Order: sequence, then structure tokens, then C-alpha cells
Amino acid sequence: MSFETIPSQSSAEDGALLDLKTTVNPSASLRGARAIVTRTAGRQHGPVKRLVSPSELGEMLKPFVFLDYFDSSVEAEMRFSMHPHSGLATTTVLLEGEVEYEDTTGASGIMPSGGVEWMNAGGGVWHDGRARGDGPVRGYQLWVALPPELELGEPRSQYLSANEVPRTGPARVILGRYGNVESPVPAPPGISYLLVRLSAGEQWQYTPPVGHTVAWLSIQRGALRIADKPISNELVVFGDSDDVLAFTADEDSEFVLGSAVAHPHNLVLGYYSVHTSSEALLAGETRIKEIGAQLRRRGRIG
Repeated sequence: MSFETIPSQSSAEDGALLDLKTTVNPSASLRGARAIVTRTAGRQHGPVKRLVSPSELGEMLKPFVFLDYFDSSVEAEMRFSMHPHSGLATTTVLLEGEVEYEDTTGASGIMPSGGVEWMNAGGGVWHDGRARGDGPVRGYQLWVALPPELELGEPRSQYLSANEVPRTGPARVILGRYGNVESPVPAPPGISYLLVRLSAGEQWQYTPPVGHTVAWLSIQRGALRIADKPISNELVVFGDSDDVLAFTADEDSEFVLGSAVAHPHNLVLGYYSVHTSSEALLAGETRIKEIGAQLRRRGRIG
């Protein structure tokens, strides 16, 4: 399933996608006062708000290379036809509504509100998704760049109901682990991805695992403060360190937070593909074309 609307490859349009503001906090060395180095409100494309793309913030945040927030209240029509990926894994977190999905691993069905889709594209996969029913549909889709040993592997998909996503305090652990709680999703090591909901006035802190120097947060509902800096309706990137992040909710708030060990490889970009070398990209795109030819013979794509 996917709600992305434009390809990941670098283009002149990509440069207009992000409205970046840089703020350096001189107290970044203090625990709980980690610097906010970049903010973006993203760019709206119909029901989808692009917050991170591989040719822009993805270079700073890798292995996190792409993030979309989708919301059918902005534009009701949310259907996306079969399209391919390779070399990356997509994670869809459904905050409201239901989505019908299908992918070429053979999986298909209905993902309910609170559900999670993990799609390891590996050497090549095609998938689609469409909103179901008349109610609102909201959520996030994240792309993670895969390491060389996984980027051309066998594709795999996994779908979790809300009850299957583990929780610790106000946080649901989508990928990786937090404290003693670990997600059942087989994500590459060195990545954590949480969905957090705080009530107005509630305080919460995130202690990244050792070595997780990459960290970011996206909030589209509510308002937070960190080190007396307000955060709302935006994505913020934190400076390179593994210091604690301490939050206060100024109102009822919902946000996703990612942290990771930095991805040490180049991002070699194709059309909906991200690899670590031109050779791997060629292999992935070759496999995508083979699957596409099979889908055309079956009348699944034009």
C-alpha cells in the first residue's frame, strides 16, 4: 500500500518541496536540550503532505529517506494504482480509517485504524492502496533505506492490527525497540520509530538507544515544547547526538518520532527506488520491469 504522489528521484521540483528554517541551540550539549537544527512545514499535494524526500532531508536523516502525512479531509479521493519499489522498506501507520491493500508478495486485505504495514521491497515489489468507506483516513508513510545485504533480498510484507503494535507508556513501538518493548516488525537493526500520544500538560522524554545520533519528529495534531521551543504542524530535525529529548504537550498531541544509527551508504536514487550503488539500482529496476511485464500480461496495469 502506498500514498506517495511523486517519485523519489532528484528533480528541479524537489528543491521546492521543503520550506527549511535552521535554528541552532547553543545549549545542545545539555541533556534534554538537544538542538533543533531544521524545521519544515512540508509541501501539500492533494491529500498528501510531503515532509521528507530522498534528495533533500533524506540525505540528512538517512536511513529515514522519505516521509508523507496523508489526510482525506484535505482531499477525499485517495486511491493509488499499482507502482513499484526496490532497495527500501515502507512503513505505513494508519491513524484513522480503513485502507484496502494488495502487493505482489501475494498479500491483500483491509488494514484497520491503528494498523501498521511493513513492506520490505528488497529486490523489487509492486503494491497499491485505496481508502475504504466514507470516514476520514489519516496516517504516515515512511521509507527506510536498506543496507547492502538487504537491498536486493526477497521482498516481504507484514501487516499488524492495532492490538499487535506493542506499547510502552504513551508510545507505540512501530519499528525497533524502546526500553524493554520491541516491535514484531523485522526492520534492520539500529532503527526506532514510535507513535506517541500525549494529553495536554503531560511530560515525556525519549532516551535514544546508544549510537542513535539521527533523530526527528513530525507533529500534525497538537503542540509540543522542547527546551522551551514550540513545535506544531511541522517536522523538526535534531542535532547529531544521542542525548535525551524531553517534551511537554501544550495541548492534546499526536506525533511520530524516529531515531537511528546513521546510514553510512550513499543514496542512489531511481524512480521509487533507493539503493546504495548504481549496480544495485540497475538490478532492482530490472526486476521491477520483469514484475511489471507480468502484471501487464494479467491486465493489472496499463
